[in-house]
Amino acid sequence: MNRKEHWERIYQDKSPFEVSWYQKEPAVSLALMRKLVLKNTDYIIDVGGGASMFCDYLLKDGFKNITILDLSFHALTYVQQRLGDKSKLIEWKVADVTNFVSSHKYDLWHDRAVFHFLTDNDDRKKYRQALEASVKDYGHVIIAAFSIGGPTKCSGLDIVQYDAKTLKEELGEKFILIEEKVEKHLTPVGKEQSFGYYVFTKNT
Repeated sequence: MNRKEHWERIYQDKSPFEVSWYQKEPAVSLALMRKLVLKNTDYIIDVGGGASMFCDYLLKDGFKNITILDLSFHALTYVQQRLGDKSKLIEWKVADVTNFVSSHKYDLWHDRAVFHFLTDNDDRKKYRQALEASVKDYGHVIIAAFSIGGPTKCSGLDIVQYDAKTLKEELGEKFILIEEKVEKHLTPVGKEQSFGYYVFTKNT
């Protein structure tokens, strides 16, 4: 089963409220984003947005150029139905981030729990290439991943754990770490998961 088939099956078999990564409010992502003092016309992409509530809060904050990218058509369809007419304010991309080619540059790239699924070095290289090509010079990147000592699997798939040092090494010299934060995420069944959130600025 390839990646797309896996995630389509996940969102077909489970309610978005049952998946382990569900958050009623993505508080850490929002707090880090708001500290960046973005303009409401800035371009934001939520990579692996799935059925996340992140886009709902972006719309509430008045952002006008939002892109949601995910492998799962079912996940994005669910969000579109949830948002109703507001869904027309968002650009939707059903795609694998490792093959993603953007038509414009982003001021903020947000990824909560996609990068840590890329266990193959070639996939991580393709992710970096998409990241470098998609983010503006001096743009920002927020990546959240399972911390060292956290879960080793998610949704039946192996993951790679990260701390600030190892993630910075993966992204390369173009990305300068400016902040990090730890979150103890509680899954819908009450299990604690340790996440690290890392904020980078892209150098020229």
